[in-house]
Amino acid sequence: MPGIIVVGLQWGDEGKGKVVDLLSVHSSHIVRSMGGSNAGHTIKVGDRECGLHLIPSGIFQPHAHCYIAGGCLVDPKSLIEEIDQIEKMGIVLGPRLHLSLSAHLILPFHRTLDRLYEEKKKGKAIGTTGRGIGPCMSDRANRIGLRIADLLSPERLKDKLETLASIKNLELENIFGQSPINVEEITRDYIAYGEKLAPFVVDVEGRINRALTRDETVLFEGAHGTLLDGIYGSYPFVTSSSTLTGGVCAGAGVGPTRINEAIGVLKAYTTRVGGGPLPTTVNDDELSQFQSVAEFRELGTTTGRQRRIGWLDLVLARYAVELNGVSSISLTKLDILDDFDEISVCTGYHLNGKKLDRPPSLAEDLERVEPIYEKMPGWKTSTRGARKLRALPKRAQEFIEKVEDFCRIPVSMVSVGPDREETIHIDQEWAR
Repeated sequence: MPGIIVVGLQWGDEGKGKVVDLLSVHSSHIVRSMGGSNAGHTIKVGDRECGLHLIPSGIFQPHAHCYIAGGCLVDPKSLIEEIDQIEKMGIVLGPRLHLSLSAHLILPFHRTLDRLYEEKKKGKAIGTTGRGIGPCMSDRANRIGLRIADLLSPERLKDKLETLASIKNLELENIFGQSPINVEEITRDYIAYGEKLAPFVVDVEGRINRALTRDETVLFEGAHGTLLDGIYGSYPFVTSSSTLTGGVCAGAGVGPTRINEAIGVLKAYTTRVGGGPLPTTVNDDELSQFQSVAEFRELGTTTGRQRRIGWLDLVLARYAVELNGVSSISLTKLDILDDFDEISVCTGYHLNGKKLDRPPSLAEDLERVEPIYEKMPGWKTSTRGARKLRALPKRAQEFIEKVEDFCRIPVSMVSVGPDREETIHIDQEWAR
């Protein structure tokens, strides 16, 4: 199966990085095709952890070629810092990391505008990462943005930057009272960034399509999560990219017929960072149970913010499965529920006296829904040592079956800890 997509089925932070890292063992090419440094994946390799933001998680597999495709937004300074971080770990990137000419550039004033927009919203701020993603996407849609291709041509870069700055200064100076953009300084810095990134720049989309034609395995790494999709997520509390499987294809320059399998990553409970509704938010007593877990691991990789916690919401999970057309689920962080006496699972909503089996379109309504919970008994024993499905406690197996029955697709993988080895490959188990 040459074309495989991995996407998150919640609000991000589902554990996609570990899933991609595991699948990368059998993949020749790993592709990131949407979002920017606002995404974050934490990979644990042996006793080391590394937080990645733009470079695909498969970079730790020495045989794999990794691609940052045209649908991505690149902050060159951040990318260079990420490259330096990985190279200091002894990972050779030169011949394996590839950057698309079509990827758009995040510029310093994009980050400034991101912050100013949030401040202007006051109590209605959505809680962005402040990385300049939205303003950069806005420039891309308005056809005034700059791309990696411009970064490699100093004269073209300065000319286009002057035009863009003349537009942005109207907003920065007249609306927000900020100083005008220093075109000379940005040009100087970005020419230097271009010189450092030039060795990585290739025809990414051409290489990906040729690899697929040769039937080589290409793994597409989704960023963020389905419920942050700019169209079908909890709008306006969403990201600027399309986070669905369709968005992955578009950002990589690959047609949907080239994809053979799509895997959805689902955490055994729900989290989100930033503003917006979280229908299954736990109460204080329940939250203390989660936080008492020794390796709770719920700080955002990108922001360092504490994630909000909720019970598993199967209404949203099934909605995400439908939007993405995923063929199986990778269930992560099952071990976090090991010590709970009772586990709640949301199987429906009440809103204005009516029962809903799909999320409402308005975020204001999703904020007001009353979850309908099914209570399941906990298994009260560690799952960390399990490597086969039948080694899990019976009640943990029943929890997995509940996910499968409600979402109408199988669970193919279960993560019971952060290490690579702490994984149950159910699909391989049945294949044997």
